[in-house]
Amino acid sequence: MLEVKTLIFPSFITTFTLILYFVLTANVGRARAKYKVPVPNTSGDPDFERVFRVQQNTLEQLILFLPSLWLFSLFVSPIWGAGLGALWIIGRILYAWGYYQSAEKRVLGFGINSLSILALLLGSLVGIIRTFMA
Repeated sequence: MLEVKTLIFPSFITTFTLILYFVLTANVGRARAKYKVPVPNTSGDPDFERVFRVQQNTLEQLILFLPSLWLFSLFVSPIWGAGLGALWIIGRILYAWGYYQSAEKRVLGFGINSLSILALLLGSLVGIIRTFMA
């Protein structure tokens, strides 16, 4: 049985993830002003479009990441789940940093975050099956 204290690690990762998403969303607002792209437009200056795509792609990734993080943490290990979650956050930061400069520079960050989601998802499945079979 998991102690609530051990869930502090994935809880921190969840909080950091939400802070990261908040910052990425604020970056879109700043980019709208800088590149003069009025609401509700989502296209215009290519520099704005890259900032917008970072935020949107992160939103798309969250639906895979957060449930996988928590399932892995509950059925495998909250510490390892948090470690993979931290790797996902690093990947997202590298993705954003690269993509803000050029679309071609997003690949490393996307690869890191995709591999961490895959590990969380597959690990969750194995952990759930093991628990079911026990």
